[in-house]
Amino acid sequence: MDMDLKGSAICPSTTRWWSKETVAVVTGANKGIGFALVKRLAELGLTVVLTSRDVGKGKAAVESLDGQGIHVAFCHLDVAEPSSIVTFAAWLERRFGGLDILINNAAVSFNEIDTNSVEHAETVIRTNFYGPKMLIESLLPLFRRSIATSSRILNISSQLGLLNAVNQSHVSLCALQKVRNPALKELLQDEEILTVAAVERMVSQFLHHVKMGTWREEGWPTVWTDYSVSKLALNAYSRLLAKQQEGRGLSVNCFCPGFTRTSMTRGRGSRSPEEAAEVGAKLALLPPHQLPTGKFFKWCTPSLYSKL
Repeated sequence: MDMDLKGSAICPSTTRWWSKETVAVVTGANKGIGFALVKRLAELGLTVVLTSRDVGKGKAAVESLDGQGIHVAFCHLDVAEPSSIVTFAAWLERRFGGLDILINNAAVSFNEIDTNSVEHAETVIRTNFYGPKMLIESLLPLFRRSIATSSRILNISSQLGLLNAVNQSHVSLCALQKVRNPALKELLQDEEILTVAAVERMVSQFLHHVKMGTWREEGWPTVWTDYSVSKLALNAYSRLLAKQQEGRGLSVNCFCPGFTRTSMTRGRGSRSPEEAAEVGAKLALLPPHQLPTGKFFKWCTPSLYSKL
């Protein structure tokens, strides 16, 4: 199924399925794409929860929106800390009774655009893969799963986490991005053997190779290696979760916003956070009859997970 969202209106009256009662949670939302997503979703009339691991910065972000007449809720959330996730889930249930949309945006990278250190690999994997995974598993019982509208998970990911390059855009990062480890390729491509436990073993193997200093010769991605592996794992997990939840009122998709001007890219990029958020919001708010599951969206274009 191919869909081009570039020219589509985000909320024509015939497709506006949400209301003020619709609750959307955005992680890592005190700045960048996350903040822009919170703003856009609130402008469209949803109840939005802005989360941030830094309480001061999170509250400042909420206050800046208040000053524009845009009102959202705030809760502290550090997706890398299991106790923070448990506290957040309890708060969310008390405050709103559940949620309809989760956008996993929180992520870290410690590399410059043209550097590739794995010094912080454990932190990157814990935040970018285990963080969204733990949060999703904690919130699964709280999704409202309306038959008419379906709950949604949108994981902000990257084409650096694709097994094969889709193109050679922006700084040609993807041209170097093929995974060279044949066993890893086989694992990610074979739906019969791919399991969540296998994905976690893959991640543990990577961290072991980092510790041993052998990750280069073991065939791991060669650009932003730890970040790429974290997104490989997130994409694979999303694929499995989508299959598991199919027919249960919950869609799971991934979205790569591309080379966007954020703190992670040190302000470099071909588009603004607001432009990325506009497309991300469209994906999160697709009409129920157009809502796919198990898709990786490279900007506006969906690719089958078999392309990973």
